[in-house]
Amino acid sequence: MSKTIFITGTSSGLGKLTAIHFAKQGWNVAATMRSPEKEEELLKYDNIKIFKLDVTDKAQVKAAVADAIQAFGQIDVVVNNAGMGAYGPLELAEEDAIDWQFAVNVRGPINVIRAFLPHFRSRKGGMFINISSLMGLTTAVPAGSLYNMSKFALEGLIEGLYYELKPLNIELRLVEQGGSSGNSFNSSIIWSQDEEITDYDAITDKVKERFSQSLDEPQDDPQIIVDAIASLATGESRKFRTLVGEASNGLVAMRNSMPIEEYLETIAANYK
Repeated sequence: MSKTIFITGTSSGLGKLTAIHFAKQGWNVAATMRSPEKEEELLKYDNIKIFKLDVTDKAQVKAAVADAIQAFGQIDVVVNNAGMGAYGPLELAEEDAIDWQFAVNVRGPINVIRAFLPHFRSRKGGMFINISSLMGLTTAVPAGSLYNMSKFALEGLIEGLYYELKPLNIELRLVEQGGSSGNSFNSSIIWSQDEEITDYDAITDKVKERFSQSLDEPQDDPQIIVDAIASLATGESRKFRTLVGEASNGLVAMRNSMPIEEYLETIAANYK
């Protein structure tokens, strides 16, 4: 019997690549997205079913989970992939941007996990793979306090849940990635700004410049992230945290090699 994976945020990027990878490997795939009516590519696969899902809408989460279970009979692995990034000075952030950052990156996974727990408990097993970031382990980019907050919160949530779910044979995994080629993250960033406050312009402009430059630099192949997810889903790897890519491994290694004060100053020096 084919196993089934449920993936959030499959309209583009890592989510879509992951859905296609598992479909090609013979898995059943419940691919979720906010606007399924716009999707065409995933419809080409007989073993992929698409469900409408905004992870911030609790009622919609419950409905999508119930529909996916009914469609496939059972779900074996859930990938919490949907996410967004709010960047810029905290003082200038819109209230809605602050709340949306938390709603998508933290409350979203909470909503999905809570909706699936009755199913996993009844099956006496299951797995949640949560897509985090190197910024969940270390501050990597100035003007990224809100995004940092959301990924630190996700890391703490999943680590705390470990003790609750281990006795129930429900497994938890974290994948810390640092971005990859073809990633649409830059185009989906919400930037905080205020024309009347210019004190933060220098550092914000530098961050935007670095983000723009990164598009022209060699980046990790997104397939290595997909492969890491697949390794966890199949049980080939049993790591709780999986660092993926040069950026993640390099920055986390640097962070662990020095006192936090020295690390912060080292990063800050790159944005002067």
